[in-house]
Amino acid sequence: MPRVRSLPRLPRWAVWALAVLALLIAGGMWLRDSSLVAVRHVEVVGLSGPETARVTRQLESAARDMTTLHVRGDQLRSVVAPYPVVKDLRVGTDFPHGLKITVVENTPVAVVTVDGAKTPVAGDGLLLRGADQRDLPTVPLRVPPGGDHVADRSARGAIAALAAAPAALRARVIRATTTKAEGLTITLQSGPELRFGGADRLAAKWAAAAAVLASADSRGATYLDLRYPERPAAGGLEDPTLQQDPEAVNQADPADTTTSAAPATGSTP
Repeated sequence: MPRVRSLPRLPRWAVWALAVLALLIAGGMWLRDSSLVAVRHVEVVGLSGPETARVTRQLESAARDMTTLHVRGDQLRSVVAPYPVVKDLRVGTDFPHGLKITVVENTPVAVVTVDGAKTPVAGDGLLLRGADQRDLPTVPLRVPPGGDHVADRSARGAIAALAAAPAALRARVIRATTTKAEGLTITLQSGPELRFGGADRLAAKWAAAAAVLASADSRGATYLDLRYPERPAAGGLEDPTLQQDPEAVNQADPADTTTSAAPATGSTP
């Protein structure tokens, strides 16, 4: 008969150590889902727009089924999945009963418009239905967008241009349109049109626009040609030789209706 080799016996201290470890693991598993650390106070921050109250209620409800030792981030993210305005969640615990949820929103840079209906849109073309429709530049569309993103290529180029704009200039933009004749044109409030041509080299074109707008030489321009940002041009400026002196106009004889500056050639009777 083959001889069966017996397993070595563990020292008594090792047996006790394993028993204590098993108890700690079991106790930890019990505690992490126990009412002793149940979430009772939920704070939701970072939301804006008309969906704020609804999303907050849903997050609070989901969070109160958790504990501060067992936060299920995937479950919280599934709650906000139907809301494209929510980009991500950051969750922090305040032991033993507090939970803070910080909502990271997709920032709208424009609204796409179809027959007067407006939908906020992010810089990557994501439609942010339910987002705050504050004063944003408009990008017109011929047909309503389908799916989750703007599909129209020209509109996406205009949206990308607005996303690349410096914040101070974007706040002045009224609309961005694309035509075959002029390409991408951005209309400013109380300022000239910005003619980008194509939706390429956006950083360089915005830098050129900012530099020209800051120059006194561009005052009175009706448009800026930014197709070649190394050589921006201000167009529509008045010819200073054709401008009239306001004081001279005010001092002129009201009975004199002559508009030409040329001397009279006839003799006085």
